Order: sequence, then C-alpha cells, then structure tokens
Amino acid sequence: LKNVVVTLIHPGGERELLVVGVPGDRDVDMKRLEAAVAPAEVEMASDSDFEPHPELVRGYIGPTVLGPNSPKRVVDEEGNASGSVRYLVDPRVVEGTAWVTGANAEQRHVLNLVMGRDFTADGTIEAAEVREGDLAPDGSGPLHLERGIEIGHIFQLGRKYAKALGLTVLDENGKTQVVTMGSYGIGVTRVMAALAEANCDDKGLSWPPQIAPFDVHVLATGKGDEVFETAQSLGEQLDAAGLDVLVDDRRKVSAGVKFKDYELVGVPFGLVVGRSLADGQVEIRVRATGETMVVPVEEAVERLREAHAAALKGE
Repeated sequence: LKNVVVTLIHPGGERELLVVGVPGDRDVDMKRLEAAVAPAEVEMASDSDFEPHPELVRGYIGPTVLGPNSPKRVVDEEGNASGSVRYLVDPRVVEGTAWVTGANAEQRHVLNLVMGRDFTADGTIEAAEVREGDLAPDGSGPLHLERGIEIGHIFQLGRKYAKALGLTVLDENGKTQVVTMGSYGIGVTRVMAALAEANCDDKGLSWPPQIAPFDVHVLATGKGDEVFETAQSLGEQLDAAGLDVLVDDRRKVSAGVKFKDYELVGVPFGLVVGRSLADGQVEIRVRATGETMVVPVEEAVERLREAHAAALKGE
C-alpha cells in the first residue's frame, strides 16, 4: 500500500496535508487528484509541511498514524476531527484486504495489515492512474484505452497566478477577494490535425467536403494544348458554378505525379482531362471511395456540382 503525501491549498489560502493511499503498483494521477479536490490546488508536500508531523517517516509511511488511526486525533462534541493528517484511500482498498506497507520507522515495513481490522480511512478518492482493463466507475465493464488528440481545453488555474499578480476584486460585502482564474480555448490548428488524422488513408488525405480547401481538383494529364485549354475552361466553369477549384496545369510533370499529388492533397473530387478527351470525355474521381466515372465533357460541371451538393448533405 503506497501512501502519497500532498498539500492542498484551499481558496482561502489554508494549507492542509493529505495522504492518499493507493495500491503499490499504482501511482497517483495528479490530474485526477486535482479534479477530485477542486477548488483546492495540489502540490507535493514540502519540508515545512512535514515539520509539524514527525510521525510521518518519508518512504515508510503507514496508515496507523493517519486519519482515524492516529493517536493524535481528537474529535469534539460536534464530531469534528482534528490533530491528525486526513487519510483517503483508493476504492480498491476495501475492508478485509491485506496489505504490505510502511511501518512508520526507517527501513521497516509491516505485512498483512488488514483494512477494517488494523486500520481505516477518512474516505475514498478516485486518484490512482487508470489502466487498460480497469473496471469503469459506472459498472459498464472494463475500460479500453485509446490515443486521442486534444483540440480544446479548460485550465482551472485557481488563484495561483492571481495571487502572484495581485489580482483582486471587491465582493458584495466590500471585502477584497483574490480572483479565481480559468483558461478556455480551442486550437484551430489542432482541429485541422485531428481532422487530417481521421480522414486519410495510405495514399494521403481525404478531406470531408464541408471543410476541404478545394471542392474539385482538375488535372490536365496530356501534352497537347487542347488538354490544358479544356482543363482551364472546365476550371473556370466550375468556379462560376460556385465550386472552389484547384487546377493542376503543370506541363513538365507526368500524369503519375499529378495523380499522386491529387491523392496526397485529398480534394474530395478529381476531374481528369487526358486521353479520353479525344472521345469528348473526361473522368471524375471520388477521393473518399476511389470511385471513377467517365462522362461527356459538357456534362462534367453539372455532374460535379450535383455530386458535391449530395456530399455536403452526407448522401
């Protein structure tokens, strides 16, 4: 049983020593602890915090000197306890479980210390690190961990920086109070990164039509002037139809490179002007599905406009 000593700094500035007991193979997750004791702030106990409590032998702290087990604890007529360090344990530390833990003396540990028989606690706290397979607090089953991307955040800054800056206000009673600070934000570039990671394959990006930088990527893949002129004309017609268009009219770049770039950039629709132009046709490509269709040149703009409108609706 690992007993971790921290200091709580309450909104009024009072410092309170707190010991959190967790299974020895776990660490205290400071973020979870901060959330559990908010609005108090948390920091590791300092030498000055330990000085009033010589019974706490660092590295060998056991529960028999903590909370309700401490001989220093005094309870008044109203049931208020004082004199001992408050002791909260992980919910896994249940009555009847036996533990190896500190014996409150240098180089000493105690075996088979049983919760409920040899020690108790002031309560429980969810502050241990979470692992794959842990049971969900709501009883829905084991937890499965996945990596995520932080795209927005709320930082509960408390009064730490307000105190340092001397940031105060007058309350309704005309008394000076230190401001409680918070920081809230959404990272626009992080949103883009998250969308890119969620909408890609082994060839490149595949932007959803709602946020794509362009709607149609026109590729001129031949060598004759007619190919490039037609590609430019179709690009202008698509633009006039209200679509955002990217035209790849690089003359000294091969068709293969252009196709690779189209897949890499990930524009929702591609319009290929190439060999089939001799037959009066062009090719439409759907980046998300890989679907292709050959259509007459004169129908290409309308077909793309309809396909884009349907994609925006999720059809």
